[in-house]
Amino acid sequence: MQLGSIVLISLGVVFLLLGAIGILRFPDTYTRMHAAGKCDTLGALLVVSGLAVHHGLSLESAKILFIAVFIFLTSPTATHAIARAARRRELPLWTKDQRR
Repeated sequence: MQLGSIVLISLGVVFLLLGAIGILRFPDTYTRMHAAGKCDTLGALLVVSGLAVHHGLSLESAKILFIAVFIFLTSPTATHAIARAARRRELPLWTKDQRR
């Protein structure tokens, strides 16, 4: 049980780190939202699942898994809402002509 929680939490931290790097490195709002939506959701789910595995079969792990379901439902919805607001404000897409 200890090894499983360590693996899940470590994988979650790796995905969260990759998402943070993606947010810093990607050129425009839409690709940054992709990194935030995919990597951060998966990373948070893995970390929370690792915590649930660490607590074993108990009321605490049930509450933690409820938080995981909440993250699974709300994080992509929030990312979609932010991307839709950016599209409505007509934020430009990145092109190769816009090099840094």
